[in-house]
Amino acid sequence: MSLTAQAPVAHLDVRHEPGKPTILVTPSFDDLDDAVGWLTAQRAAIRAELLHCGSLMIRGLPVGDTTDFARVRDVLMPQQTGYREKATPRTDFGQGVFSSTDLPAAQPIRLHNENSYTLDFPGTLLFGCVVAPEEGGATTVGDMREALRLMPADLRERFAAHGWLLVRNYSELAGLPWQTSFASDDPADVQSYCDENVIGYEWLDEEELRTRQRRSAIVTHPVTGEQSWFNHYAFWNRWTLDADVRDVLLDTYGDDGLPFDTYVGDGSALTREEVESIAAVYEQVTVRETWQVGDLLMVDNILNAHGREAFSGARKILVAMGDPVALADCAPQTPPSTTVSDGK
Repeated sequence: MSLTAQAPVAHLDVRHEPGKPTILVTPSFDDLDDAVGWLTAQRAAIRAELLHCGSLMIRGLPVGDTTDFARVRDVLMPQQTGYREKATPRTDFGQGVFSSTDLPAAQPIRLHNENSYTLDFPGTLLFGCVVAPEEGGATTVGDMREALRLMPADLRERFAAHGWLLVRNYSELAGLPWQTSFASDDPADVQSYCDENVIGYEWLDEEELRTRQRRSAIVTHPVTGEQSWFNHYAFWNRWTLDADVRDVLLDTYGDDGLPFDTYVGDGSALTREEVESIAAVYEQVTVRETWQVGDLLMVDNILNAHGREAFSGARKILVAMGDPVALADCAPQTPPSTTVSDGK
């Protein structure tokens, strides 16, 4: 039976409000040791609630710094995963704890599933607030089970049949250099990684690399058995870029030189209107809650996507990734490939 069919656990103070993620309010604790003891006792119930809701904010813990966050992370998500095929800048605080992103405060981040383009990825994300922004800056979440149900039928069928295709251009001038994304200065290491992880690659010169990887756009959760929309298609598509940014990038790098671009897995491009219809689905399922210091946000990376609102003032949101899941265990509707579908 699907775990999502279970009712929420009665002895947790779980609150559901329209437009917000599910919020678990904890008892008041004198210190972190007491909080860790409570979390340890309630871990199974918290994880069951996460499977039911897809994301869960935990409010009331005395988490004030990176060390505190790592301690509660070890209780809630003891099995860690690394950050592979890096796509955005992050600060590494040690202990498997990172900044959620170092992208500019004025730049909102669309909903996406972490590492949806890799062959294995974190099953769970844990965010934590140690400095709350003055305005904005919520870590948004959205139910990708509902997104799949709401997706226009013709698009859902195309993506089910062909998957999605990611094309990346790595350079020092736009996006991240390949040395950063693949954590190596040796082209041979990069080529070996690509060969092992079903990524097509082309060296444009010594410092510029282009990769192509086709992945399933729809996966099945290995525990709940539910299908979910799981990809970065809209996140990295040219039509979701700010118009001025898109024009500058296209003028500078050409039609095939964008740092990121996405296609249907048969190599076809969606129209602006079709991409906007996907973005509208994301907006429809998005929920948000203003960060408070000490808040945690657990996200099931298959059931929910996450993003970020623009913000002002200081903001320090930590993230850790864990519970690794293999794509092969998620019944992908299209197999991983270095080329577009149907041999094209």
